[in-house]
Amino acid sequence: MPSAQEVSAWRPQVPGVVEVFHAHFTEHAYPMHVHDVWTLLIVDDGAVRYDLGRRERGTPRDTVSLLPPQVPHNGSPATAHGFRKRVLYLEAPLLDESLIGPAVDDPDIADPLLRRRVGQLHAVLGRRGEELEAESRLALVGERLRGHLRPRPGAEGRRPQLDRTVAHRLRELLDERLPQGVTLEAAAQQVHAHPTHLVRAFSAAFGIAPHQYLMARRVERARRLLLQGRRPAEVAAAVGFYDQAHLSRHFKRVVGVAPGRYAGSR
Repeated sequence: MPSAQEVSAWRPQVPGVVEVFHAHFTEHAYPMHVHDVWTLLIVDDGAVRYDLGRRERGTPRDTVSLLPPQVPHNGSPATAHGFRKRVLYLEAPLLDESLIGPAVDDPDIADPLLRRRVGQLHAVLGRRGEELEAESRLALVGERLRGHLRPRPGAEGRRPQLDRTVAHRLRELLDERLPQGVTLEAAAQQVHAHPTHLVRAFSAAFGIAPHQYLMARRVERARRLLLQGRRPAEVAAAVGFYDQAHLSRHFKRVVGVAPGRYAGSR
């Protein structure tokens, strides 16, 4: 069947919601990437196969999927006709860092009430002037998610906190120098590690190569600026891409649609 792409994205005036993203893809496959916010996902048609925490996952029917920040994941259609999804990108304060481990262990939540509430939240986010209702519904969704993800006894022993190794220092450096970037040699000198060891340590710790992480973070920032109404060429320069074509290539690879279509999708 021919490839189909339908995308709608916007930033509502609701504290805690960074972006609302609705999409229908028949062929697009997301590469490994990361977000700096929580990803709350429901699939209305079809199914998505993805890898998270080095394990293959999926979106069974009538579930809610919650992908934590800074944990690499990908995604591709699991059915012949693709998938139709609705996504909320939520700021970290709604769900604190203690819930990241449980979310990696069990990202797909089978809870009909939670799914219904997420659907209701999407509906009200599409209506301007209903911000108070949206905030109220978001609070109920957050409460329900925290109930599912509250760390269980002994969970900390199974997933010990990672030390601040060279991998973590490199990630901090990449985040600090997102627009201007950094060479591997310069990073190795600053982190005091051999370049090869640096790449291997980062990839082992986070499941994504340093260059993939940097490009994914730039695309993430580009999404925010595009939704503010800034032009793709201006955004490309602001987030560190060489030019608009460079932005377009990576943006389409990650998001599934070109920056111009994404910004004008609503």
